[in-house]
Amino acid sequence: MSEDAPRRFLDLATQLSISTSPQIISNTTSSLEANHLYSFSIQGHSSFHLALDGLSANSDVKLIQDKNKNGEFDKGETIAYSKNGGKLAESISTNLVGGTYHIQVSFYSDIETDYRLIAWAVPFDNEDTVNSQTKSISDSVAQIDSGDYFRFNFDSNSNKSVLDDITADADLRLLSGNGNILASSLNIGSLSEAIDGAKAQTFPGGTYYNLESPSPLPEIITTSVSNPTENSGAKNGSSPIVAASPAQNTDNARIQEGTLRADTFTLQPDDSRIVISGNGNVDYGTGARDLLDLSEFVSTSVTFNYADNTNGGVAYNLGDNIRIFDALSLGNGREILFEGIESIKFSDTTIDLSQTTNDPLFNQQWNLHGMGVHNAWRFTQGSKNVMIGVQDTGLATDTSGNIHPDLRETNFIGENYIDESDNFSHGTEVHGTIAAKSNNEIGGAGINWISDLILVDVVGDHPLDYNLANATQGMIDKAKEQDNRLVVNMSLAGGLSAQFEQLIANNQDNALFVIASGNQDKNTIASPADLAEKYDNVVAVGASWGTTDYFGNSQTPGERISYENWWGSNFGKGLTVMAPSEHISTSATRKDKGTYNFEYKDNFNGTSASTANVSGVASLIWSVNSNLSALQIKEIISETAYDLGNKGYDEVYGNGFINADAAVRRALAIARDFA
Repeated sequence: MSEDAPRRFLDLATQLSISTSPQIISNTTSSLEANHLYSFSIQGHSSFHLALDGLSANSDVKLIQDKNKNGEFDKGETIAYSKNGGKLAESISTNLVGGTYHIQVSFYSDIETDYRLIAWAVPFDNEDTVNSQTKSISDSVAQIDSGDYFRFNFDSNSNKSVLDDITADADLRLLSGNGNILASSLNIGSLSEAIDGAKAQTFPGGTYYNLESPSPLPEIITTSVSNPTENSGAKNGSSPIVAASPAQNTDNARIQEGTLRADTFTLQPDDSRIVISGNGNVDYGTGARDLLDLSEFVSTSVTFNYADNTNGGVAYNLGDNIRIFDALSLGNGREILFEGIESIKFSDTTIDLSQTTNDPLFNQQWNLHGMGVHNAWRFTQGSKNVMIGVQDTGLATDTSGNIHPDLRETNFIGENYIDESDNFSHGTEVHGTIAAKSNNEIGGAGINWISDLILVDVVGDHPLDYNLANATQGMIDKAKEQDNRLVVNMSLAGGLSAQFEQLIANNQDNALFVIASGNQDKNTIASPADLAEKYDNVVAVGASWGTTDYFGNSQTPGERISYENWWGSNFGKGLTVMAPSEHISTSATRKDKGTYNFEYKDNFNGTSASTANVSGVASLIWSVNSNLSALQIKEIISETAYDLGNKGYDEVYGNGFINADAAVRRALAIARDFA
């Protein structure tokens, strides 16, 4: 609490009538005024909010409560204070009991300045005691009744609040007795909201408040776009509040690590610097977001420093080498560094950071979302400095000789490029995962939108098919002609020869080979992926599930795929990284002897699919920094992967689940001369 304000000063205040609808006061200071004072009264327990913006000079704002002495109002006591520096906006949110209060706006300049003061208060609708019995309350919120507060006490260490039967977008928050946000559920649209106190964090017995608020609240709160879901197979609507990792950097920043699901990150009162790594988000397509919840702040009160601006962002080392993080600063010097965040929610707006496409299947492409490709696209969608080579079955064609309409233009080596398979075109599925056309309003999106593509048919017994050595030599020659880096995708097994291995050995700087680990569910890496243990420019790829398997059974995202009596992802020495399998891609099934029908496959599976995902991500990493060597690309993929299984490298998951956003940020840091 601050010093008391004299009675004679408080009596000069301009009277306000504060209600649930935001009251907006526009005013101008002059050199004769150091302070502006406003007075208001509330009848009962309420949640109070104010914002001060539109500033052209430094200002502070205080909330002062009248003190009653011997039945008369004597002095005023400061109970809340916002004093951001410079022209940054100010804000106060707190819970108040019935009584008389004052708002003091203070200025520190002789220059005449304008400002806008916004204030509102929402009374609590209900008081109750939480016990073992479920309490059910039906109510409504609207523009003129902008939020319902429910006050309760409980003695246990956990409680659960659920908001359902919603007809429009509404949010649910758990507040402490002094108004601090302890947990939030910010689902989009009419999805149910839930806060599980036991899983979010442990709350001591005491007084708490539940707030259900509509979106939007005029001038203040806009529609939420988040739909966080709980970890480990929970239903939509529950919101995991990510606890701080015990890891601490040398600057005493608090580190928050996300999962492969949608996570909500919050700022704690004692955080001077917080570093957030959201990782991927397999729930993105359902509307869920890796969300930075700053809903107690207005967006104009922070300064942004985005990493995708020229020389923007902040270089920071989480312990696995320096990456470039987005950053925002609060007016009092507090700083938040973040990566893998898709949305930032403020009291006045929600900022969306991820890159989306207009492809109708994009929201179903959990593989892109799980790897954070939609976040990496902020930095690059590919580059003409990189070439992607696909060694596979060839591509399916229609009666006119055209390839799938959702595949980008492709270069071919040799006269044979048509897939001769009997049933479906494996090459079409691989190709679409890596580089399907994007933002073309059909099908899904590819990982790389720009880099040149080469395809060589190496599978089958057609006399014009190439072997691995000849195909690789042709790709290397083509890349050198254009002074390109080369990513070679090999969603296959077998075909190893001394000549092929020698090409790998001779091109460790400019060619990266991404190879499937095999589908026998064995503790052995199939050939030629086993060369990853020997060569630094070979990446051996394993396959991970998303939220469900091929048959619709619930699975833990990132877990190694293993079916009884069917197939499983190989593991063992040399395994580099895991990536998605069983996801949507372009496909083609045999129509007759000469042509195919073009389609989209819901579950392109096997380590073939995983390998195509890694090749696409590798091409993005190289696109943001073409000065890197193939060895460095492999190192970046390994050190930025989301750890799975035993801590650190293990033979079941390799280095973990590939993270496109973190990997691109690492490449960007090296490009800016950070070691």
